[in-house]
This record gives sequence, structure tokens and C-alpha cells, in this order.
Amino acid sequence: MSSILTNNSAMIALQTLKSINISLEKTQNEISTGKDIASASDNSAIWAISKVMESDVAGFQAVSDSLSLGESTVAVALAGAEQITNLLNEIKEKVVAATGENVDYTKLAADVTELTSQVTSIISASQFNGMNLLNDDGVDLTVLSSIDRDSGGTVTAANITVSAVDFTSNLDLSDIDVSDATNAEASITAIEAHIQTAVDGAASLGASAKRIADQSEFVSKVMDAMKSGIGALVDADMEEASARLQALQTQQQLGVQALSIANQAPQTILSLFR
Repeated sequence: MSSILTNNSAMIALQTLKSINISLEKTQNEISTGKDIASASDNSAIWAISKVMESDVAGFQAVSDSLSLGESTVAVALAGAEQITNLLNEIKEKVVAATGENVDYTKLAADVTELTSQVTSIISASQFNGMNLLNDDGVDLTVLSSIDRDSGGTVTAANITVSAVDFTSNLDLSDIDVSDATNAEASITAIEAHIQTAVDGAASLGASAKRIADQSEFVSKVMDAMKSGIGALVDADMEEASARLQALQTQQQLGVQALSIANQAPQTILSLFR
């Protein structure tokens, strides 16, 4: 039955065109934003997951900054410890030389004094951003190393603690005496102990530096993996979106034509009254 009051064909064509326009708008938004899921209304579950992951990425960025700061702090202390070890070896040479006869004890003592002063200077200078792991302030370095989220969503922080080595107290070189052969010979045991202390301290700092560097590399990989995962969840497939856009544009043109044809149908009824 044909009617001039109700045009069912036009209503169907209009609904189809509206649906096409909605899909076309969504596709255009995907292309302009680069995201398949840009808001909670697109897919609330996936959007929520992606936002939690983005929050974790931001947290890991702060962790990465903390690790970089810690790595630099330990690196400065380690450089100082290694240099002090070299200076102690030089002092040992002077001590051993002083055990011989017919040597200039005054010059050897002057050299030892200068080297000792240099050790003290390096200990004081081995600080980064106010943190010194070689002096006697007794402050260990705590480095934020990770943020861990459990299955229930609870987030906890993990830390790496780098113990100070306190060369100020443990390397008291006042027991080194090269004023004569007897005192120099007695000082050999003392300088050996100091060298071992410095070596142990440098080794401890080196182990901590390696751990921090490894953790920093791991955190970097975790952030890359999480960013890739977020992209897989919410990013638009641009090739697919491009193909869908062209298809929808064609459908839109056909929908407009179909609506135009449906709107002309009531006019054909006039021919029945001619």
C-alpha cells in the first residue's frame, strides 16, 4: 500500500544513512586521533585497563629517573674509591722504599703527607647532589628501583639500598710512618690493611653500581613493553581505518541516493490522479 502520510522506504533509508554517518564519524575520529579507543564510551573495560597501564608507565618513568640519579651518585663514589686505591698503592711504594737504607726519609715523608692529603680531598669531593658514600656521615643511599602491582591492584615500591663505605673513619692513615726504616717496616702491615679496605669498599660500590645499571635497563624494557601493550589495546589500525573510510564514504553516497529515491516515491502517486 502506498501512502502520502507514511513513507516507510524513506524512514528505512534515513535510518540506514544515519547509521552510516555514525560509523563514518567514528572512523574519521580514529584517523584524526590515531586511537581506536579514545574515551571510556568507546570501550569502558579496555579504556580502564589502558589508563591503569599509562599510570604505571608514568610511575616507571619516575623510577627510571631515580635509578639514573642513584647510578650517577654511586658512579662518583666508585670513581673516588678507585682513585683512592691507586693513591694507597703509591703510598705503599713510599713505605716499602723507606724500609731501605740510605734513602731520603724527609722527602718520602713529604710525599706520603701529600698523598694522604689527596686521599682526604677525594673523600670529601666524592659527592653527587649532596650525597657522599665515602665520608663518615653514616647515610646510606636508597634508590627507588620499581613499583610492583599485584593481582588485586595494590601498588608497592621496591628500593635498592647502597651502603656507605666510610673511608673517613676506616682509612685513618695516621698510622703510616716513614720517618725511619723501622717505622716504615711496621707501616707495611698498616698500608696493606688500608689497601684491602679501599679495595673492599670499591668492590661493594661496583656491585651496587652494576645492580642499579641492570635494574635501569630492565625498567626501560618494561616501559617499552607496556607502551607497546597500550598501543595494541587502543591504537587504531590506520590501514584498516583508511579502507573502512573509503567504504563508508561510498555507502554514504549510496544512502543519500536511496533516501532521495524514497522521498520521490509519494510524488508518483500523483500520476494516479491524472
